Amino acid sequence: MSDADARPTQEQLDRYAEQFSQSQTMRLLGLRLSFPRGDKVVVTLPEVRAEHLGGLGTHAINGGIISAMFDYAIGCTPALVDPTRRCATVQLSVSFERPLRGTAIRAEATIDSFGTSTLFASARMYDDKGQVCARCQGVVKVSQMKWASGESPAVN
Repeated sequence: MSDADARPTQEQLDRYAEQFSQSQTMRLLGLRLSFPRGDKVVVTLPEVRAEHLGGLGTHAINGGIISAMFDYAIGCTPALVDPTRRCATVQLSVSFERPLRGTAIRAEATIDSFGTSTLFASARMYDDKGQVCARCQGVVKVSQMKWASGESPAVN
């Protein structure tokens, strides 16, 4: 964004989320991205399928799915500052607190701090009863370069 104090509009964030949610990987995993209030990122798995399960042969969500959801949630937090700038997750620290079960799950991420090119964010993973089952902290590198499409990282 040209003005350092400017924030993206809800319309810009909604467009970013819609385009990103249409990427092949997000569709393959069954995930959806949204920015419901303009101050947090939400990644939902609205329909848990058999391939999402693992957890020692139980009906708990596989840790790889949880980690992927956290990666998307943390990795998309820079869009809350400027959705046109390229970014990439460079570090995640995941804490699994209890088995994550249910028919739908969600991750919510917010920005902890942001400098010129480094953003720190935190996220929580909720089961379908609203109980926190996992937490994550991450670091995202934010570039001055724009996304190739001009408004979204979705390229596949």
